[in-house]
Amino acid sequence: MHRFLDPADIRRLKNYEFGAKAMVEGYLAGRHRSHQRGSSIEFHEFRQYAPGDDLARVDWRVFARNDKLFLRTFEQETNLECHIFLDCSASMGFPENSPRLSKLEYASFFAAALAWWVISKNDRVSLTLFDHGIRKFLPPASTRQHLHDLLATLETNRPGSNTSITETLARAQPLLKRKGTLVILSDFFTEPAALFRALNPYIHRGFRIHLFHLLDPSELNLDDRGLSRFIDMETNDQLTVHPHALRDAWQQELLNHTRALRALASARRADYALTSTADPYFSLFDRLRD
Repeated sequence: MHRFLDPADIRRLKNYEFGAKAMVEGYLAGRHRSHQRGSSIEFHEFRQYAPGDDLARVDWRVFARNDKLFLRTFEQETNLECHIFLDCSASMGFPENSPRLSKLEYASFFAAALAWWVISKNDRVSLTLFDHGIRKFLPPASTRQHLHDLLATLETNRPGSNTSITETLARAQPLLKRKGTLVILSDFFTEPAALFRALNPYIHRGFRIHLFHLLDPSELNLDDRGLSRFIDMETNDQLTVHPHALRDAWQQELLNHTRALRALASARRADYALTSTADPYFSLFDRLRD
């Protein structure tokens, strides 16, 4: 029994279908693309070259005829990949000692369910845990043992130190050999322009990007309470103030931040979703349908 894999979610996922766009374009691993036949590798089809593909696999005879780059693909290669990046920085541990799920726990439930779904379709999933850098990387695989290892990793994971998504994305590039779906679960306390500069190489390689911006309800709307001490979980900076004194400024800053993330995501054809951890984590799957 695994903490973050809810049997009720498994029952729902067994009959879950993604929308036509996701299935046809292959943004998420899907059973329509799995064509493994034992250990053999058989020619499947030609597909157009995309930046990041291995030039050694280009069919130069086709290029000589029509001056376009095409690769020969094989049945074994039609399995797709989903890459999960999970922010494990200190701020993801909020709220501490609360009956509510922390942001990290919420993200872990979704990551576990998504990994189970991908592997159930005989496709491959990877997991990257990060804070200021990569803390743990499980390369793409589709076996039951891989799922067990991934779930065990989530269960033993704890919030770490300060975060650097940009550094993590830069270091992860050579680890992800094939393009696929990139799912990032984070509270995104980072500068939006810097984030998308770090994402640009993935976008150019043809990755489909999903950014799930996870915030606790009390971060979205500061609680109305008396004099309170606010402590930055990553720097330990402290501020003692009445929440109502900074609520308007906080909400304006949050609005500006989320607008910038949403605008940059739209411009680069990435998916961005601001999500309250009070909402069911299973609802995040609906973003992958659009």
